[in-house]
Amino acid sequence: MIGREHRAGSNELSPLEGEVVQHKQQVCAEREGDLSVAPSHSFTPFPDLPPQGEREHAEQAARGVSEQPKAKKKKRDVHGWLVLDKPVGMTSTHAVAVIKRLFSAKRVGHAGTLDPLASGSLPIALGEATKTVPFVVDGRKTYLFTIRWGEERDTDDAEGAVTATSALRPDAATIRALLPRFTGAIEQVPPRFSAVKIGGERAYDLARDGETVELKPRTVDIHRLELVKMPDADHAVLACECGKGTYVRSLARDLGRALGALGHVATLRRGRVGPFGEEEMISLERIEGLCHRATAGEQGQTLADVILPIETALDDIPALAVSPADAARLRRGQAVLLRGRDASIFRGMVQVACAGEIVAIAEVDHGEIVPRRVFNLTGIVGRAGRKVR
Repeated sequence: MIGREHRAGSNELSPLEGEVVQHKQQVCAEREGDLSVAPSHSFTPFPDLPPQGEREHAEQAARGVSEQPKAKKKKRDVHGWLVLDKPVGMTSTHAVAVIKRLFSAKRVGHAGTLDPLASGSLPIALGEATKTVPFVVDGRKTYLFTIRWGEERDTDDAEGAVTATSALRPDAATIRALLPRFTGAIEQVPPRFSAVKIGGERAYDLARDGETVELKPRTVDIHRLELVKMPDADHAVLACECGKGTYVRSLARDLGRALGALGHVATLRRGRVGPFGEEEMISLERIEGLCHRATAGEQGQTLADVILPIETALDDIPALAVSPADAARLRRGQAVLLRGRDASIFRGMVQVACAGEIVAIAEVDHGEIVPRRVFNLTGIVGRAGRKVR
């Protein structure tokens, strides 16, 4: 009590109290912009921190994360065909995804898988053109392929593992003498690594899992098969024109077995699918360039100028023109009467158009036009010429 009373009435400060007062004076001076007061000891304050929201923004910027997610590109209605000259190494599924992205299309599909090892014609349908895919798939196909003699592989192409070898090498005369046996309607077993379904699963998925895949032979049509050249004793280049469901890999495998030389496909290029041939093919680089120019509006280029019309897939189907009133009824799914002197005797499928625009794929029977596939063409409709390169 004595000590406390004495300090309360005295003007003297203890060393600790003096240091506290001096620190308070320094803080006040710093707030007023006067830094002349020096502390009696070193003092390092904590750095000022930004508010919570600003700190998160700074951290995101440091990590390269944008403040807001990118808005998804709006999908649009695009209708027509694009015949991609698919490069080696790209899957058909990936090719479709690239085209879908470039055109921002709502609906895209292809008319016949092309192996990653293969290059060439991959017809891609956009929008309402997907309704005509069966007509393209059912068409004839042409291939140019190289067989490598001496090795049979589990995939029947160069990507697989070697399963058997042979030292025998056939000459040109022996090969040509064998080809008639593989022309016409023949029985063919698909490759183990193929898209054929077994019990609801793809054969290639089962094969990759190590399961034994037993595929049944199927009848396919080989319309033309000829030897083009023999670059050397180990290789032979052949040309083939075939129907739906034919596997060129199986053809190479079976030729190799029949010759006793064994073999697999080393290179493969598809030149035609149905109505689409080399003259309609366009490279991916060219498509990208045309799309960029169309988006930029250069030289009057539009996306419609890049895409082939839907009806280019229907070359083998007769065309029939109708009036606007009949076209409206067909679009509603209603049958209309076929007019003309041959109306009562005409039968079969027709492509129906009005004012130059395809309306429907229809069947004519007993003087009536009955719609089977109706086209709703809103948005971008392909109008490219037959030759786009």
